[in-house]
Amino acid sequence: MASLINCPVTQQRLVVTKDTDSVDSFLLAGVPWKLLLVTTRNIRNSELEAILQANLTRIVDGFDQFSFIEINRTSVIFHS
Repeated sequence: MASLINCPVTQQRLVVTKDTDSVDSFLLAGVPWKLLLVTTRNIRNSELEAILQANLTRIVDGFDQFSFIEINRTSVIFHS
């Protein structure tokens, strides 16, 4: 797990996760470099794919200004 967390920082990659432990790591240590938190709860893959596709431009553009973005079934939240 430590190598997974360290890899995005050294290589400036973002992590897409449903795991709230990643949020704690991001807030406390600034790891990973960029974080997309998916808070849709239980959802079919096809539904998740549709939500991500519908919001992809907002997410990509959002990472120009923000390092932590959250997406749920109805909204995209940009955390500062």
